[in-house]
Amino acid sequence: MREITLADLDDIATGAAILGTGGGGDPHIGRLLAASAVREYGPVKLCSLDELPDGAALVQVAMMGAPTVMVEKLPSIDQVSAAAGALSGYLGSGLTHIACAEAGGVNSLIPVVAAAQLGLPLVDADGMGRAFPEIQMVLPTLYGIRATPMAIADEKGNRAVLDTVDNHWAERLARSATIDMGCSAMISSYAMTGAQARDSLVPGTLSLCAELGRLVREARAAHADPVAAVVARLGGSTLFTGKVTDVERRTVTGFARGTATLAGLDGDAGSELTLRFQNEHLVAEVDGRVRATVPDLICTLDRESGEAVTTEALRFGQRVTVIAAPADPRWHTPEGLALAGPRYFGYDLDPVGAAG
Repeated sequence: MREITLADLDDIATGAAILGTGGGGDPHIGRLLAASAVREYGPVKLCSLDELPDGAALVQVAMMGAPTVMVEKLPSIDQVSAAAGALSGYLGSGLTHIACAEAGGVNSLIPVVAAAQLGLPLVDADGMGRAFPEIQMVLPTLYGIRATPMAIADEKGNRAVLDTVDNHWAERLARSATIDMGCSAMISSYAMTGAQARDSLVPGTLSLCAELGRLVREARAAHADPVAAVVARLGGSTLFTGKVTDVERRTVTGFARGTATLAGLDGDAGSELTLRFQNEHLVAEVDGRVRATVPDLICTLDRESGEAVTTEALRFGQRVTVIAAPADPRWHTPEGLALAGPRYFGYDLDPVGAAG
């Protein structure tokens, strides 16, 4: 991809929902905002990591908060760019590029809005290769890149800039501010150079989102299996097919936390799968046996359409297929696991990979 046009947004939204691993916010909210921005300001130029000059000045732009709140408290285009503008003003230097914090959900498309309105290229990369629930859970943290200074903006016009001692404190203070702002806010963070971006970001993830969306769309049109197409492209595995029988979900400390239970269908009849999530799916268990955990991707897809089903959209009676796919290998280093492995989230488990 060389640019993002209106024609690309549906496919990107579909693929972003898959990589969102159940979280990252509803990508179709991002699609609506991005479509409005692209119609008003024109297509967004896409820049690969290889093309990025060493001295480029880029920031990540994202929506922070509970996905259950995001679907009801929609941001404006101006709120998206306000966070990047506030950070640029604090830094006292102009921006040359916008980047994605995560390759999943709404936050694959929120940066399209910022890039369109600010007239800047968007980097075809992100900080995770998936979605994670906390600010410090990006690969740039492993490279010593600071999350702050960070700007945060709400829909009422409030803005703040945080400067913290480390990235964990950035998460704590930004989360508190987000809760006060109504559990949903726009942030701009991780200011970095082009050289730092090439080292630390996951390349090609916006193009991957578009490719996944296209594969799902073309499989449906050909009456083929869209879930199988996604699994094959991601090099993953199918964990379970079943019907949602119970969902326990609550918004706590700015996160959507809970569990979902599925009763098996077809070859999984007689078995039960439990998903545990904090915005994103963290652990998948089949009949009490752990089959997959973070940092690998655990995704719930509609068994017929191949569309991702987010944690806030899980409902009784839905028929879904749960798949797992490998994360960027840097997440499986000791440092990566300390940042976003099962034990960080309170599960006394060694990580279980996508192959189960």
